[in-house]
Amino acid sequence: MGEETQLRWTSAARTDTGLVRSNNEDMVLNRPERRMWAVADGMGGHAYGEVASRMTVEALDALPAGEPLQQAAAQARVCLLAVNDTLVAEAITRNVPVIGTTLVLLLASGRSAICIWAGDSRIYLCRGGSLHQLTRDHNQLEELQIKNHLSREEAQAWPGANMITRALGAATGLELDEIQVQVCHGDIFLLCSDGLSNMVSAEAMFGALTGGDCAQAADTLVELALAGGGRDNVSVVVVRADDVEPDQTVMNPSL
Repeated sequence: MGEETQLRWTSAARTDTGLVRSNNEDMVLNRPERRMWAVADGMGGHAYGEVASRMTVEALDALPAGEPLQQAAAQARVCLLAVNDTLVAEAITRNVPVIGTTLVLLLASGRSAICIWAGDSRIYLCRGGSLHQLTRDHNQLEELQIKNHLSREEAQAWPGANMITRALGAATGLELDEIQVQVCHGDIFLLCSDGLSNMVSAEAMFGALTGGDCAQAADTLVELALAGGGRDNVSVVVVRADDVEPDQTVMNPSL
């Protein structure tokens, strides 16, 4: 991405099958040199979830490098829509109901970052002594809370509350959500599948990230998910941004 580099980006990625499932349908993308990171979680219970997540990550990885941030985001969206069409066609060819995957994508350039997502994989931002969830889950639980004004506890009691409402390959039309954030010195982003967020509290995630070392944080987060039961595949990508010249730190804007 062609903007002048103002931040140094470091990152680490980990993925684990977990303690219950026999195969890992998650895929991660860790490209700090391109300032591109992603987590794709093949939809559990459907055939070929690993095909969907791998196809999605490989398509993103094949995008041209060095584009300005907004153009890179636009190209990523076009890419993901094309992958969606391919997955829908692939399911028909293989005579299965769905070949699908969730997806969270982080792109960065200069002091800006863009998050693009579909499904219930998440992106968090650790900044200023707190952890902020940047993405909103695309599942029935979230919809029940918003549309029916239910508490999280009330919504969780509904049948199918955790059913995903958006994913690549789930339908012929794909709606992607996108937000842009300004990035500050010391910001740490966490991309993860629900194998982490369902097993590990936000407080424990924050504690793992505060050390500031991406590789150590990624290892700790996976260990916490496994210690919590490891009922699903678990994938994490931890991304840190630091000023090239630390004494030129820009004040953190509020989220």
